[in-house]
Amino acid sequence: MIAKGSCVHNHLLLISFLVLASSSCAFGQTSARVVGPVDNTKRITLSGNVHALARAEFDRGPVDSTLAMTRVLLLLKRGDDQDAALQGYMQQQHDKSSTNYHVWLTPDQFGTHYGPADADIHTVMEWLSSQGLTVTKVYSGKTIIEFSGSAAQVQSTFGVGLHKYEVNGKTYVANSNDPQIPAGLAPVLVGVVSLNNFPRQSHLLTSGQVRKTAGKGGLEPLFTFPNPSGNGGNFYGLAPGDFATIYNSKGLIASGNDGTGQTIAIVGETNINVTDVQAFRQMFGLPANFSATNVILNGEDPGITSTNEESEADLDVQWSGAVAPGATIDYVVSGSTPASQGIDLSALYIIEYNLAGIISESYGSCESALGTTGNAFYNSLWEQAAAQGVTVILSAGDGGSAGCDDFTTATVATHGLAVSGAASTPFNVAVGGTDFDQVNKWSTYWSATNTATGTDVIGTSALSYIPEIPWSNNCAQIGLTGCGSNAPQGSLNIVAGSGGASNTYGKPEWQIGISGMPNDSHRDLPDISLFASSGFDGSGYIICQADANGGTPCNLTAGEVNFTVVGGTSASSPAWPGSCRARAVTAGRS
Repeated sequence: MIAKGSCVHNHLLLISFLVLASSSCAFGQTSARVVGPVDNTKRITLSGNVHALARAEFDRGPVDSTLAMTRVLLLLKRGDDQDAALQGYMQQQHDKSSTNYHVWLTPDQFGTHYGPADADIHTVMEWLSSQGLTVTKVYSGKTIIEFSGSAAQVQSTFGVGLHKYEVNGKTYVANSNDPQIPAGLAPVLVGVVSLNNFPRQSHLLTSGQVRKTAGKGGLEPLFTFPNPSGNGGNFYGLAPGDFATIYNSKGLIASGNDGTGQTIAIVGETNINVTDVQAFRQMFGLPANFSATNVILNGEDPGITSTNEESEADLDVQWSGAVAPGATIDYVVSGSTPASQGIDLSALYIIEYNLAGIISESYGSCESALGTTGNAFYNSLWEQAAAQGVTVILSAGDGGSAGCDDFTTATVATHGLAVSGAASTPFNVAVGGTDFDQVNKWSTYWSATNTATGTDVIGTSALSYIPEIPWSNNCAQIGLTGCGSNAPQGSLNIVAGSGGASNTYGKPEWQIGISGMPNDSHRDLPDISLFASSGFDGSGYIICQADANGGTPCNLTAGEVNFTVVGGTSASSPAWPGSCRARAVTAGRS
């Protein structure tokens, strides 16, 4: 097998199954834990698995009984003895004195040694089939079974009502009560990962467009951006060369440490226009190493689901490659179904096929919204990734400490303290957000002109590292007096880099004794932070997206070029995998 490395380094460990079998990871096939026949009349309720938005005031009645519930995910669990063996082996994977140091597992090896017994999996599959459901896949890690059926079959099998819910003008499908399973399957079955299509939230903020005119320095905003001190109408967009200057990675890239030989996999649920990525790379002098072959469809092509989701995908793909220009960027796309999220299916695909050494995901949902089984799913999935040597990078969120509130609409937090459940497991790296401390000091850190890349387009204008402050899109970030007379519209909000204490996970060992870490008993987020502003203090990430510019692509031959300005931890998350500053953080955990 080929081991997966963190950051932009390649650790190649060629091992045979005989070597692996002689190591302490060779737990062997476990004994069956389901004993006796499964009595479908004796059931237990799996509490904590109704989505917070599946409420009576939004209920629009039952779904059609013939509605296709496709690609439903069922989560299985290992025994306590297996779990202890897995934890012990994973500790050895990070112990330099161990013969198992960096001996990563393949998906098949993970399932063989640490998955439920084949007999138990067969029993669960028989039960599903007896209810008229079709099992479409058992994943190699043996903790996920994928199945499909009609709404009527799913309702009967799990004792749930499937209803339509209308929220903010959009209609969703969700279970109206907690699912049930036969008590005899409880030793091996956690539950259904999801029976709803309430979307995970993209941690992206889009400010609008800026224009670069040939022969003129700087960028001209084509929108009224929320700059607290006016700044004379200037905008200092972050280009790949600026990032390299600010974070001092020019020397690393110039010396060949640019990600060549490494693969970063991006989790997605919408397709993209490949030409946007190619135009971005061409304009900034990046290698022309992205094509349609780097877009991997897992199932049916969902097409471009919305302009906002396409912005998310463009940002993730363009900026992961901007920071590690030599790396292979694979974008995995899975369509969402009435029961499952496309991003969950994409993440599963990447881990199932051991596609990359680094995964970047920029979506999230607070722990309580994910539900009991949803949280267990992410914990199980990222744990398997870590055992395979895969570094999983998650955006921490954009709602400050209010992870359950909608940061795109809320002006006041009302749902209490919360963090993203996708990012709060002990097995991933959660990336938060910073802003540049540059208000009224722009000329100190930015040149009035750009160095050219190719023809007269935008190049590098950043002069040096810019001190950073916590990212917040409101006036509080610059002091008690706020913005004063320059208060921008929309400054009353909860938009900020997310973080806080998990309500699901205790303090992991690797967070104990760390300087500055809260002395509590909880897993705390974020792990690291990076520039994430969408322009509040005069700088934001720029991307190429023709659909956001009236169909006009970024074009080298045009007299003027329009870029879209974006930010959020959706920006800091994909930027982090390419930065070698990730090495110290990721090397200890994945």
